[in-house]
Amino acid sequence: MAVNDELLVDARGTRCPYPVIELARAAASRPVAHVILLADDPVALTDVPAWCRMRRAELLRVEECEDHWCFEILTRHPAGR
Repeated sequence: MAVNDELLVDARGTRCPYPVIELARAAASRPVAHVILLADDPVALTDVPAWCRMRRAELLRVEECEDHWCFEILTRHPAGR
């Protein structure tokens, strides 16, 4: 299964639960999604890994930038869902 182009979700300036809601919307848009999520809410450091575990998504990396975090996530949806 090939990965489609990456999706950039800029959730900076939003607070829990909106970064994860935006991540979920982006992930649902394609059968295979490579999502880059930018978030500056410290709660995202807990919420995003928890969301990935619940959705069986791969959290590929978390990088701390100057004023936010960059999460790289790979999601796959089973056929027919």
